[in-house]
Amino acid sequence: MARYLYASFPSFSMDRVDLKVGFSCNSRCTFCVQGDKRFVHRDKGPEELKRVLRENYGRGIREVVFTGGECTIRHDILGLVAYARCLGYRIIQIQTNGRRFCYPEFCRAMVDAGATEFSPSIHGSCPEIHDAMTQAPGSFSQVVQGIRNLKELGQRVMTNTVVTKQNCRDLPRLAKLLVDLDVDQFQFAFVHILGSAAKNKMSVVPRKSEAMPYIKEGLDIGRKAGKIVMTEAIPYCFMQGYEDCIAERIIPHTRVEDAAWVVEDYTAYRTTEGKVKSEHCRECRYFRVCEGPWKEYPELYGWEEFVPVHAGADDGYVQMRRV
Repeated sequence: MARYLYASFPSFSMDRVDLKVGFSCNSRCTFCVQGDKRFVHRDKGPEELKRVLRENYGRGIREVVFTGGECTIRHDILGLVAYARCLGYRIIQIQTNGRRFCYPEFCRAMVDAGATEFSPSIHGSCPEIHDAMTQAPGSFSQVVQGIRNLKELGQRVMTNTVVTKQNCRDLPRLAKLLVDLDVDQFQFAFVHILGSAAKNKMSVVPRKSEAMPYIKEGLDIGRKAGKIVMTEAIPYCFMQGYEDCIAERIIPHTRVEDAAWVVEDYTAYRTTEGKVKSEHCRECRYFRVCEGPWKEYPELYGWEEFVPVHAGADDGYVQMRRV
Protein backbone atom coordinates (compact mmCIF):
# COMPACT_ATOMS: atom_id res chain seq x y z
CA MET A 1 0.00 0.00 0.00
CA ALA A 2 1.31 3.44 -0.91
CA ARG A 3 2.38 5.67 1.92
CA TYR A 4 0.59 9.01 1.84
CA LEU A 5 2.27 12.25 2.78
CA TYR A 6 0.51 15.33 4.02
CA ALA A 7 1.51 18.92 3.45
CA SER A 8 2.54 21.13 6.33
CA PHE A 9 1.88 24.85 6.40
CA PRO A 10 2.12 27.33 9.30
CA SER A 11 -1.09 28.29 11.05
CA PHE A 12 -2.64 31.69 10.40
CA SER A 13 -5.38 33.70 12.05
CA MET A 14 -8.80 33.12 10.52
CA ASP A 15 -9.89 35.47 7.75
CA ARG A 16 -13.33 34.05 6.96
CA VAL A 17 -16.16 31.94 8.32
CA ASP A 18 -17.99 29.52 6.03
CA LEU A 19 -21.48 29.31 7.50
CA LYS A 20 -23.47 26.26 6.45
CA VAL A 21 -27.02 27.30 7.24
CA GLY A 22 -28.43 23.83 6.52
CA PHE A 23 -28.46 21.25 3.76
CA SER A 24 -31.90 21.66 2.23
CA CYS A 25 -31.58 22.24 -1.51
CA ASN A 26 -33.79 22.63 -4.57
CA SER A 27 -31.30 20.75 -6.78
CA ARG A 28 -30.05 17.15 -6.67
CA CYS A 29 -26.55 17.40 -8.15
CA THR A 30 -25.02 14.08 -9.10
CA PHE A 31 -21.63 15.22 -7.75
CA CYS A 32 -22.76 16.99 -4.55
CA VAL A 33 -20.10 16.68 -1.87
CA GLN A 34 -22.78 17.10 0.83
CA GLY A 35 -24.58 13.98 -0.36
CA ASP A 36 -27.39 12.89 1.97
CA LYS A 37 -26.74 15.45 4.72
CA ARG A 38 -30.11 17.03 3.90
CA PHE A 39 -31.79 13.87 5.20
CA VAL A 40 -29.63 13.62 8.33
CA HIS A 41 -29.10 17.13 9.68
CA ARG A 42 -31.77 19.70 10.40
CA ASP A 43 -31.39 23.21 9.03
CA LYS A 44 -30.05 25.57 11.64
CA GLY A 45 -32.49 28.00 13.21
CA PRO A 46 -32.14 31.79 12.87
CA GLU A 47 -31.14 32.41 16.48
CA GLU A 48 -28.47 29.74 16.31
CA LEU A 49 -27.07 31.28 13.13
CA LYS A 50 -27.11 34.77 14.62
CA ARG A 51 -25.21 33.47 17.64
CA VAL A 52 -22.59 31.90 15.36
CA LEU A 53 -22.27 35.17 13.44
CA ARG A 54 -21.74 37.08 16.70
CA GLU A 55 -19.19 34.61 18.02
CA ASN A 56 -17.12 34.64 14.86
CA TYR A 57 -17.24 38.42 14.62
CA GLY A 58 -15.97 38.45 18.20
CA ARG A 59 -13.04 36.30 17.08
CA GLY A 60 -12.03 39.09 14.70
CA ILE A 61 -13.42 37.47 11.56
CA ARG A 62 -14.76 40.02 9.09
CA GLU A 63 -15.75 37.86 6.11
CA VAL A 64 -18.67 35.43 5.99
CA VAL A 65 -19.85 33.02 3.30
CA PHE A 66 -23.48 31.93 3.50
CA THR A 67 -23.68 28.42 2.07
CA GLY A 68 -25.28 25.01 2.56
CA GLY A 69 -27.10 23.18 0.97
CA GLU A 70 -28.78 26.09 -0.77
CA CYS A 71 -28.88 29.14 1.47
CA THR A 72 -31.18 31.24 -0.73
CA ILE A 73 -34.24 29.02 -0.28
CA ARG A 74 -34.45 29.94 3.42
CA HIS A 75 -37.32 32.33 4.14
CA ASP A 76 -35.08 34.27 6.56
CA ILE A 77 -31.93 34.56 4.44
CA LEU A 78 -32.34 38.29 3.81
CA GLY A 79 -32.65 38.93 7.53
CA LEU A 80 -29.56 36.87 8.27
CA VAL A 81 -27.53 38.75 5.66
CA ALA A 82 -28.77 42.06 7.07
CA TYR A 83 -27.79 40.90 10.57
CA ALA A 84 -24.26 40.09 9.38
CA ARG A 85 -24.01 43.54 7.83
CA CYS A 86 -25.20 45.20 11.04
CA LEU A 87 -22.59 43.30 13.03
CA GLY A 88 -19.92 44.76 10.77
CA TYR A 89 -18.88 41.98 8.39
CA ARG A 90 -17.17 43.73 5.49
CA ILE A 91 -17.44 40.88 2.96
CA ILE A 92 -20.68 38.90 2.78
CA GLN A 93 -20.61 36.25 0.07
CA ILE A 94 -23.59 34.20 -1.09
CA GLN A 95 -22.55 30.75 -2.30
CA THR A 96 -25.50 29.47 -4.29
CA ASN A 97 -26.82 27.37 -7.14
CA GLY A 98 -27.98 30.72 -8.50
CA ARG A 99 -31.53 29.69 -9.26
CA ARG A 100 -33.42 32.15 -7.07
CA PHE A 101 -31.43 35.06 -8.53
CA CYS A 102 -33.43 34.72 -11.74
CA TYR A 103 -35.93 36.98 -9.95
CA PRO A 104 -34.75 40.61 -10.21
CA GLU A 105 -36.60 41.64 -7.06
CA PHE A 106 -34.76 38.99 -5.03
CA CYS A 107 -31.41 40.20 -6.42
CA ARG A 108 -32.19 43.77 -5.38
CA ALA A 109 -33.36 42.66 -1.94
CA MET A 110 -30.18 40.65 -1.37
CA VAL A 111 -28.00 43.60 -2.38
CA ASP A 112 -30.02 45.93 -0.16
CA ALA A 113 -29.63 43.47 2.73
CA GLY A 114 -25.86 43.78 2.48
CA ALA A 115 -24.45 40.98 0.32
CA THR A 116 -21.22 42.07 -1.37
CA GLU A 117 -20.20 39.01 -3.44
CA PHE A 118 -22.09 36.31 -5.28
CA SER A 119 -20.75 32.86 -6.12
CA PRO A 120 -23.27 30.97 -8.28
CA SER A 121 -22.49 27.50 -9.57
CA ILE A 122 -22.79 26.76 -13.27
CA HIS A 123 -21.75 23.41 -14.67
CA GLY A 124 -22.34 23.54 -18.41
CA SER A 125 -22.72 25.84 -21.37
CA CYS A 126 -26.22 24.58 -22.15
CA PRO A 127 -29.28 23.11 -20.40
CA GLU A 128 -28.51 19.60 -21.69
CA ILE A 129 -25.32 19.45 -19.62
CA HIS A 130 -26.05 21.69 -16.63
CA ASP A 131 -29.60 20.45 -15.96
CA ALA A 132 -28.55 16.82 -16.28
CA MET A 133 -25.86 17.36 -13.64
CA THR A 134 -28.11 19.27 -11.23
CA GLN A 135 -31.12 17.01 -11.91
CA ALA A 136 -33.19 20.20 -11.86
CA PRO A 137 -34.88 20.99 -15.19
CA GLY A 138 -34.74 24.70 -15.94
CA SER A 139 -31.85 25.38 -13.57
CA PHE A 140 -29.47 26.42 -16.38
CA SER A 141 -31.80 29.15 -17.59
CA GLN A 142 -32.33 30.30 -14.01
CA VAL A 143 -28.65 30.64 -13.11
CA VAL A 144 -27.79 32.35 -16.41
CA GLN A 145 -30.58 34.87 -15.87
CA GLY A 146 -29.47 35.26 -12.27
CA ILE A 147 -25.94 36.16 -13.37
CA ARG A 148 -27.33 38.69 -15.83
CA ASN A 149 -29.52 40.23 -13.12
CA LEU A 150 -26.64 40.54 -10.68
CA LYS A 151 -24.31 42.09 -13.27
CA GLU A 152 -27.01 44.60 -14.22
CA LEU A 153 -26.94 45.67 -10.56
CA GLY A 154 -23.16 46.07 -10.74
CA GLN A 155 -22.42 43.16 -8.42
CA ARG A 156 -19.25 41.08 -8.13
CA VAL A 157 -19.96 37.61 -9.54
CA MET A 158 -17.52 34.70 -9.14
CA THR A 159 -18.78 31.43 -10.60
CA ASN A 160 -17.77 27.93 -9.64
CA THR A 161 -17.88 24.89 -11.91
CA VAL A 162 -17.33 21.34 -10.66
CA VAL A 163 -15.30 19.42 -13.25
CA THR A 164 -16.80 16.00 -13.99
CA LYS A 165 -16.91 13.44 -16.78
CA GLN A 166 -20.16 14.99 -17.99
CA ASN A 167 -18.84 18.52 -18.50
CA CYS A 168 -15.05 18.45 -18.86
CA ARG A 169 -15.09 18.62 -22.67
CA ASP A 170 -17.59 21.47 -22.48
CA LEU A 171 -15.38 23.75 -20.35
CA PRO A 172 -14.07 25.89 -23.25
CA ARG A 173 -17.64 26.58 -24.38
CA LEU A 174 -18.63 27.34 -20.81
CA ALA A 175 -15.68 29.73 -20.47
CA LYS A 176 -16.87 31.62 -23.56
CA LEU A 177 -20.35 31.88 -22.06
CA LEU A 178 -18.97 33.21 -18.78
CA VAL A 179 -16.91 35.81 -20.61
CA ASP A 180 -20.02 36.84 -22.54
CA LEU A 181 -21.93 37.12 -19.25
CA ASP A 182 -19.10 39.36 -17.96
CA VAL A 183 -18.53 37.47 -14.72
CA ASP A 184 -15.66 38.87 -12.67
CA GLN A 185 -14.07 35.50 -11.98
CA PHE A 186 -14.64 31.85 -12.78
CA GLN A 187 -13.23 28.73 -11.19
CA PHE A 188 -12.97 25.11 -12.32
CA ALA A 189 -13.00 22.89 -9.21
CA PHE A 190 -12.13 19.23 -9.74
CA VAL A 191 -14.83 17.01 -8.28
CA HIS A 192 -14.25 15.87 -4.70
CA ILE A 193 -15.19 12.21 -4.33
CA LEU A 194 -17.44 12.50 -1.30
CA GLY A 195 -21.20 12.42 -0.85
CA SER A 196 -23.10 11.91 -4.10
CA ALA A 197 -19.85 12.02 -6.08
CA ALA A 198 -18.63 8.97 -4.16
CA LYS A 199 -21.86 7.08 -4.89
CA ASN A 200 -21.63 7.96 -8.59
CA LYS A 201 -17.84 8.02 -8.92
CA MET A 202 -17.45 5.80 -11.96
CA SER A 203 -19.84 7.95 -13.99
CA VAL A 204 -18.82 11.29 -12.47
CA VAL A 205 -15.05 11.37 -11.89
CA PRO A 206 -12.75 11.85 -14.90
CA ARG A 207 -9.03 11.30 -14.88
CA LYS A 208 -7.26 14.59 -14.28
CA SER A 209 -4.98 14.04 -17.27
CA GLU A 210 -7.99 13.63 -19.57
CA ALA A 211 -9.69 16.78 -18.29
CA MET A 212 -6.64 19.05 -18.29
CA PRO A 213 -6.56 20.04 -21.99
CA TYR A 214 -10.14 21.34 -21.72
CA ILE A 215 -9.49 23.00 -18.37
CA LYS A 216 -6.47 24.85 -19.77
CA GLU A 217 -8.33 25.86 -22.92
CA GLY A 218 -11.08 27.32 -20.75
CA LEU A 219 -8.52 29.15 -18.59
CA ASP A 220 -6.90 30.57 -21.71
CA ILE A 221 -10.24 31.95 -22.88
CA GLY A 222 -10.74 33.69 -19.55
CA ARG A 223 -7.19 35.00 -19.41
CA LYS A 224 -7.44 36.45 -22.91
CA ALA A 225 -10.61 38.28 -21.86
CA GLY A 226 -8.89 39.71 -18.78
CA LYS A 227 -10.87 37.65 -16.28
CA ILE A 228 -9.62 36.19 -13.01
CA VAL A 229 -9.55 32.44 -13.59
CA MET A 230 -8.84 29.79 -10.98
CA THR A 231 -8.69 26.04 -10.44
CA GLU A 232 -9.20 24.07 -7.26
CA ALA A 233 -7.99 20.58 -6.30
CA ILE A 234 -5.60 20.31 -9.25
CA PRO A 235 -1.98 19.87 -8.11
CA TYR A 236 0.93 21.88 -9.47
CA CYS A 237 2.30 19.07 -11.63
CA PHE A 238 -0.76 19.41 -13.89
CA MET A 239 -0.60 23.21 -13.93
CA GLN A 240 2.74 24.15 -15.47
CA GLY A 241 2.33 27.59 -17.00
CA TYR A 242 -0.91 28.07 -15.04
CA GLU A 243 0.48 28.17 -11.51
CA ASP A 244 -1.03 31.59 -10.90
CA CYS A 245 -4.49 30.04 -11.40
CA ILE A 246 -4.20 27.64 -8.45
CA ALA A 247 -6.80 28.75 -5.92
CA GLU A 248 -5.10 27.09 -2.95
CA ARG A 249 -2.43 29.79 -3.17
CA ILE A 250 -4.93 32.48 -2.18
CA ILE A 251 -7.86 30.79 -0.41
CA PRO A 252 -8.51 32.77 2.78
CA HIS A 253 -7.95 30.93 6.03
CA THR A 254 -11.45 29.80 6.90
CA ARG A 255 -13.35 28.48 9.89
CA VAL A 256 -16.14 26.17 8.70
CA GLU A 257 -19.35 26.01 10.74
CA ASP A 258 -20.61 22.70 9.39
CA ALA A 259 -23.57 20.55 10.44
CA ALA A 260 -23.02 19.50 14.07
CA TRP A 261 -19.29 20.26 14.11
CA VAL A 262 -16.75 22.96 13.33
CA VAL A 263 -13.62 22.78 11.20
CA GLU A 264 -11.44 25.28 13.02
CA ASP A 265 -9.03 25.81 10.11
CA TYR A 266 -10.01 24.58 6.66
CA THR A 267 -6.46 25.08 5.38
CA ALA A 268 -5.16 22.79 8.11
CA TYR A 269 -7.90 20.26 7.36
CA ARG A 270 -7.00 20.17 3.66
CA THR A 271 -3.29 19.81 4.29
CA THR A 272 -3.35 17.35 7.21
CA GLU A 273 -6.44 15.22 6.51
CA GLY A 274 -8.16 15.93 3.21
CA LYS A 275 -5.33 15.92 0.67
CA VAL A 276 -2.31 13.69 0.24
CA LYS A 277 0.97 13.34 -1.63
CA SER A 278 2.99 10.28 -2.59
CA GLU A 279 6.64 9.56 -1.85
CA HIS A 280 7.45 10.52 -5.45
CA CYS A 281 6.07 13.99 -4.79
CA ARG A 282 9.23 14.66 -2.74
CA GLU A 283 11.10 14.90 -6.05
CA CYS A 284 8.91 17.77 -7.23
CA ARG A 285 10.01 21.38 -6.96
CA TYR A 286 6.50 22.22 -5.72
CA PHE A 287 6.54 19.70 -2.88
CA ARG A 288 6.49 22.30 -0.11
CA VAL A 289 3.71 24.45 -1.57
CA CYS A 290 1.46 21.91 -3.29
CA GLU A 291 -1.35 20.38 -1.27
CA GLY A 292 -1.72 17.33 -3.53
CA PRO A 293 -5.07 15.87 -4.64
CA TRP A 294 -8.00 15.04 -2.42
CA LYS A 295 -7.03 11.63 -0.99
CA GLU A 296 -9.99 9.85 -2.60
CA TYR A 297 -8.64 10.49 -6.11
CA PRO A 298 -5.47 8.32 -5.91
CA GLU A 299 -7.52 5.71 -4.09
CA LEU A 300 -9.60 5.51 -7.26
CA TYR A 301 -7.04 6.06 -10.03
CA GLY A 302 -3.61 5.71 -8.42
CA TRP A 303 -0.57 7.97 -8.79
CA GLU A 304 0.60 7.27 -12.35
CA GLU A 305 -0.64 10.62 -13.68
CA PHE A 306 1.30 12.63 -11.10
CA VAL A 307 4.72 13.38 -12.59
CA PRO A 308 7.10 15.43 -10.42
CA VAL A 309 8.31 18.73 -11.85
CA HIS A 310 12.05 18.78 -11.35
CA ALA A 311 14.02 21.77 -10.13
CA GLY A 312 15.42 23.91 -12.90
CA ALA A 313 12.48 23.40 -15.23
CA ASP A 314 11.26 26.62 -16.81
CA ASP A 315 7.73 26.25 -15.51
CA GLY A 316 6.86 29.65 -14.15
CA TYR A 317 7.36 28.77 -10.49
CA VAL A 318 5.01 30.70 -8.20
CA GLN A 319 5.46 30.95 -4.45
CA MET A 320 2.58 30.08 -2.13
CA ARG A 321 0.89 33.16 -0.75
CA ARG A 322 -2.14 33.88 1.41
CA VAL A 323 -4.42 36.89 1.13
